Amino acid sequence: MSTLTPTLSATTRPRRGRHLSAWPPTLVSIALLLSLPVLVVVGFLFVPAGEIWRHLAATVLPLYVSNSLLLMLGVSVGTLIGGVGCAWLTSMCRFPGRGLFEWALLLPMAMPAYIIAYTYTGLLDFAGPVQTTLRAWTGWGFRDYWFPQIRSLEGAMLMLSLVLYPYVYLLARAAFLSQSLCVLDVSRTLGNGPWRTFFTVALPLARPAIVAGLSLALMEALADYGTVQYFGVPTFTTGIFRTWFGLGSPAAAAQLSALLLGFVFALILLERWSRRHARYHHSSQREQVIRRLHLRGWRAALASLFCFSPLLFGFLVPAGQLLYWSLAVATTRFDAAFLQLAWNSLSLAAGAALLALLLALLLGYGRRLHPSLTVRTSVQVAAMGYAVPGTVIAVGVMIPFAWFDNSLDAWMRARFGVSTGLLLSGTLAAVMFAYVTRFLAVALQTVEAGLTKIRPSMDEAGRSLGYRPSQMLARIHLPMLRGSLLTALLLVFVDVLKELPATLILRPFNFNTLAVRAFELASDERLADSAPAALTIVIAGLLPVILLSRSITRSRHADSP
Repeated sequence: MSTLTPTLSATTRPRRGRHLSAWPPTLVSIALLLSLPVLVVVGFLFVPAGEIWRHLAATVLPLYVSNSLLLMLGVSVGTLIGGVGCAWLTSMCRFPGRGLFEWALLLPMAMPAYIIAYTYTGLLDFAGPVQTTLRAWTGWGFRDYWFPQIRSLEGAMLMLSLVLYPYVYLLARAAFLSQSLCVLDVSRTLGNGPWRTFFTVALPLARPAIVAGLSLALMEALADYGTVQYFGVPTFTTGIFRTWFGLGSPAAAAQLSALLLGFVFALILLERWSRRHARYHHSSQREQVIRRLHLRGWRAALASLFCFSPLLFGFLVPAGQLLYWSLAVATTRFDAAFLQLAWNSLSLAAGAALLALLLALLLGYGRRLHPSLTVRTSVQVAAMGYAVPGTVIAVGVMIPFAWFDNSLDAWMRARFGVSTGLLLSGTLAAVMFAYVTRFLAVALQTVEAGLTKIRPSMDEAGRSLGYRPSQMLARIHLPMLRGSLLTALLLVFVDVLKELPATLILRPFNFNTLAVRAFELASDERLADSAPAALTIVIAGLLPVILLSRSITRSRHADSP
């Protein structure tokens, strides 16, 4: 027996080493491929754009910067008030409807910002039902009264705040629920009331989580194209479109994209900085059942109204309006063309979700097998696409793909007299690549969260049985990751279904999706006709929101009513 053991180890170790040696170059190659759009955009900072860039800098660039900054400021105020306020009330207070609001306040996440912009425009415009009813009641005519203009920078702030506050609410509520009650009790024994305890103790403790949620909301606000374009607000995203298609300058569009990336990376650094200090805040980890403040009378009514307002205006009103419009045009819009749009969207989203899931599984499992600095850095680079707006991703995809197509076509013409045409740019391959680059991080985070729940001893047991890494993945990890894989697949599927700017830029000719069709019809002021496509997107977006709400409810056993 003593002679057999060295022989077995000698035969298995080289084989496993040879197998693992393929992981680092594979992961690095994937990371470089997926980071290509961002690298291309950054590289164009050093490409002179000539007179076009000077024209942009002298005319519209200051407007893009100021509007983008003001948009971030307005969304910050709106999401902080709605998200933090609702998170504190549902976590630490008892009032009518609290149990419902806990999960229902997440529903606006299913409502894309550009869709809520269409619905409120139809409701609040001069010919909409609100102003029409107001004139009928008062007898006023045109110019006899003042009404707030929904198509404005302030309107865009409001629309984005209504659908993005759940990012802050979600993380802030988790932070409030996980805070040590000993610290809150000490504050109360010092004579501080509930609200003073909130501002002086609970809010500073939750600051890293709140900043993280705010950073996510602001990145989504900067990435938005449909809302600001429909409202006529010049920002970086609308400027990139105009520069690319209106002025025909990819270099100038890429340079605008690079400036937008600067805003995004500043937000990422802010979020990382705040999260770096999170572990220093809590001085006690003792868990207790939360003793909520029982609100009564007008305080209870005010708390219920405060929590109901973002739910009402962020989901119930726009969803109800979309349903009303959809029923009104059901006989004309739910036809073969609509079914084709739905098939295009669903098949494209399903294909991108499957591809992103496979890559996420490869990257996540590869980092688990080979957690070296090179591999960890490569996976982090591959996952940075989610922080990049879809407009920037599309520009970064189109430029290298068009260069490849043109170079190959020129070489084939010169060598064989044959034209290859467009092999990558203007095809579904470019669209799929942009989707995977943009949303890989969503799948990767979910897969890695599932992998962390599998003990390393399971891997050691598999290796002791002679399993190769691929066999361990198939026989041990995949069965245990079923729930995480399904969640990742669904999240990416819905994100792709809602994606608008990347699809607008990269889609082939005569190929439409539900998001693009809703945008086109709304841009033509055919709001009712756009409702079926928009409502389908909203219904699909409800699935991951419901799953998220259920998982949060189950994860906190101490959170008793």
